Amino acid sequence: MNKAGNGNWRMDTAIVHAAQTPCEKTGAVASAVVPAVAYSFPSVEAAAACVSGKQEGVYYGRYGNSTVEQLEQKMAILEGAEAALGVSSGMAAISGALLTYLKQGDHVVCTRDIYGGTYKFLGHLAPRFGIETDFVDCTDPAAVGLAIRPNTKVLYLETPSNPCLTVLDIEALSALAHERGLKVIVDNTFMTSCLQKPLELGADVVVHSATKYLNGHGDVIAGFVLGKAEDIGWMRKNMAGDLGQHLSAWDAFLILRGLKTLGLRMKQHCRSAERVADFLQNHPLIKNVFYPGLPTHPQHGLAKRQMRGMGGIVSFEVHGGAEAAETFLNSLRLAMISFSLGDPETLVQHPASMTHFSVPADKRTAFNITGGLVRLSTGLEDAEDIVEDLKQALECMNEAKAEIR
Repeated sequence: MNKAGNGNWRMDTAIVHAAQTPCEKTGAVASAVVPAVAYSFPSVEAAAACVSGKQEGVYYGRYGNSTVEQLEQKMAILEGAEAALGVSSGMAAISGALLTYLKQGDHVVCTRDIYGGTYKFLGHLAPRFGIETDFVDCTDPAAVGLAIRPNTKVLYLETPSNPCLTVLDIEALSALAHERGLKVIVDNTFMTSCLQKPLELGADVVVHSATKYLNGHGDVIAGFVLGKAEDIGWMRKNMAGDLGQHLSAWDAFLILRGLKTLGLRMKQHCRSAERVADFLQNHPLIKNVFYPGLPTHPQHGLAKRQMRGMGGIVSFEVHGGAEAAETFLNSLRLAMISFSLGDPETLVQHPASMTHFSVPADKRTAFNITGGLVRLSTGLEDAEDIVEDLKQALECMNEAKAEIR
């Protein structure tokens, strides 16, 4: 087998070497950036054969690119998929995957604790296409079974969820869905291929926001869809290509570069998140801590079975609600207030007013997204410096509460 496709490497080795070999002509180790839009053909007949699919090749930049193709091959190997599709954002991956299996009159069962952008797409935009969605507590298989209708086509899962880190049983839910003829799509952004393999657990499709951990440096917006080659091929032509969701060569190059440190980065993210969670769970100003690595997490046992690590995100609820959370966030000195995650910098945000603002207030409460909830993405700084920053911000929050009294 060619070195680029070796299937026997362990994850950290595959991250560096899979689908990447030195250039045969120059010997260059780094991947080439090919920003081509147009491709030439020796004849009209050859061009027509390429467009019709009778001859392999790329005829226009929206439908393929050699730099992107190399990245897609690497992602497919890492995720254990037949094929991968790189697209322009995580939401392009999510919407493209959903619309591949849905049409007017169809229904989706979706886990209720979900990324705000996914909620907005399914709750506000999809109904314009005649697609209905029920947001269900997917920790309860019986509730999922009851929510499935004759016209249900997709079970959409996000695990661990954003922002409350609910862990769902991918294997059990996939078996239930397949018994009823549903496709199972799993958002694996928080875990990456390093920590969780949904396809091995029975899912049909995996989506990623590559903007986050896969790139890991806060300078690319991108997404991936992974699954069966036939399905990915259809998406490439009819979603990414025809709807203009294509990934640029330069962004693909940056992700290829970022991926080489993914294994190291995820280990550090996980170590720091564990330290932060341990600190927060014993602090008197913290009401709740949501982190799968804590024995107090309701799905801790499942997380240990299903995941190879507990991830770099810690969500927590401060006493005092939204006002206290605002004071806490504004008092941070190291951590930055931002909508993203998975960067080298520690990033924090207030879900109720930021990433999940599009979720109606009554549903936010039902989804445990309270005014006091904070989501923290641990960066690559020394974990003790992150903890010290949290400590001083909590002290500022406490002092502000004392002044009000």
